[in-house]
Amino acid sequence: MQIRASAQDYLETILLLSRKTGAVRSIDIAVETGYTRPSVSVAVRKLREGDLIKVDPDGFITLTESGIEAAEQVYERHSAIYDWLVAGGVSESAAAIDACRMEHVISDETFEVIKKLAKDAS
Repeated sequence: MQIRASAQDYLETILLLSRKTGAVRSIDIAVETGYTRPSVSVAVRKLREGDLIKVDPDGFITLTESGIEAAEQVYERHSAIYDWLVAGGVSESAAAIDACRMEHVISDETFEVIKKLAKDAS
């Protein structure tokens, strides 16, 4: 299933927040991303309908198996690209922004090369 870039960003945010705090609610996503609560609510509904997350009666959000897989894939891309850019001399702030953009558009072949370069640089 093809997951849009915005959904990938939400999944990555949920993954990182769950690792950091253990529990994730829509408000946490809104605070972390700077998106409005209504925007987050729409995204959460779409992710739930796509069976990428589950929301319990108390509003706590967890990733499904397919959600975890997608979130970890995008986070791996982000981390490798970020590391590669920083190793190449890009500032951490610019690397974070650029990695977030690049993670969605590069091919698997290009990502594998960047991943190798990032690993070799560290």
